[in-house]
Amino acid sequence: MDSLFSNLKISVPEKIYVKDPQSSDLGKRIIQHSIIVINDIGFDSFNFKKLGKAIGSNESSIYRYFESKHKLLLYLSSWYWAWIEYQLVFETHNLQSLDKIEKAIEIVTRTVKEDSKFSHINEVILNKIIVNENSKSFLTKEVDQENKEGYFIIYKRIVHRLRDMIKTVNPNYKYPSSLASTILEGSLHQHFLKDHFASITDCNDGLSPTIFIKNLVLNTLSV
Repeated sequence: MDSLFSNLKISVPEKIYVKDPQSSDLGKRIIQHSIIVINDIGFDSFNFKKLGKAIGSNESSIYRYFESKHKLLLYLSSWYWAWIEYQLVFETHNLQSLDKIEKAIEIVTRTVKEDSKFSHINEVILNKIIVNENSKSFLTKEVDQENKEGYFIIYKRIVHRLRDMIKTVNPNYKYPSSLASTILEGSLHQHFLKDHFASITDCNDGLSPTIFIKNLVLNTLSV
């Protein structure tokens, strides 16, 4: 199975970057170390000067790939959701109806494990960034224009896939898109609460966000 995906490349919308970071060793180092630095100090404190120091290069070399740290965060977010999408498609393609939506929920909400197919990206650390920082990629004044330009197409595609699965399970349910987007955002929120505000969530080491989201969705759909 590993050989089947040995040449897999996760595609990110081209407008997000100036030069594809996956096209060179330097670009891959920029992605690899940006994940580490953002996780260590947070996105607000992160800048290209600090990233340049981490990779042993100057800021100008990073600007050849990304015009701003916002675009870099958009890249990381898009890459993450594209990686989730390929798992979603591959692991659910032979499943039907209820089994399919249950597996899909598991995939998009579960605790992430590192994927050896992408040596320059630590998916476990990237998942922590998505939980803590993902909203900063779209809570901006530019969100409408960036949405028109397709920056969020991968994320929206996952929501649409979940929406269609929900419709299959219960065609009469009136709010499939709202429930689908709640699965994604609700999972991130519960992971965040579990790590930082344990007193206002029931999720813990014994009750994962996956269990909660599955319960919520299946009861909502009356399955």
